[in-house]
Amino acid sequence: MQIALTWGDWFGLFAHYLLLSLLSIGGAITTLPEMHRYMVEQQHWLSDAQFTASIAIAQAAPGPNVLFVALMGWNVGINAGGAATGLWGVCVTMLGILLPSTTLTYLAARWGHRNRELRAVRAFKQGLAPIVIALLISTGWILASAHGIFAEDWRLWLTTVIVALIIWRTRLHLLWLLGAGALLGWFGLV
Repeated sequence: MQIALTWGDWFGLFAHYLLLSLLSIGGAITTLPEMHRYMVEQQHWLSDAQFTASIAIAQAAPGPNVLFVALMGWNVGINAGGAATGLWGVCVTMLGILLPSTTLTYLAARWGHRNRELRAVRAFKQGLAPIVIALLISTGWILASAHGIFAEDWRLWLTTVIVALIIWRTRLHLLWLLGAGALLGWFGLV
């Protein structure tokens, strides 16, 4: 995939990630639906396959969850011209996603710690939980529906519901569920 980006496009990408950073309640992964809309559907800078692969590779790799942002920047840069441009893409997206959120988190954490006994602070923390859950569900929906098979395959729905119930009702470690999912996939059951 070959694209041409101007300095205005790079600035637009940086500005978009600056805004996404402020919306990333629960982590950068919660803004995936908006990243997909902007980079794949609107700008056509990444293909669906590149978008999904960026997330899969970053989540499989050890290290911080936000690595998928670097891989998306890398892929945009590679599509725009090569390895040097790929490094530029990594810098643009990572600075955009990290700069506002880390600054805001640092300042808010200091303030929240000093005022942790205030009723408003406790209410704010409790009120964020449903928002984070909804953002994670929308992220999962975008990733699952990227290849169009999720809506048609009842076995994936059933597996999703069963795993959600197991996570909710037991203290079973998630690695056991991941291993069970891998086995089901290996045997072609899902």
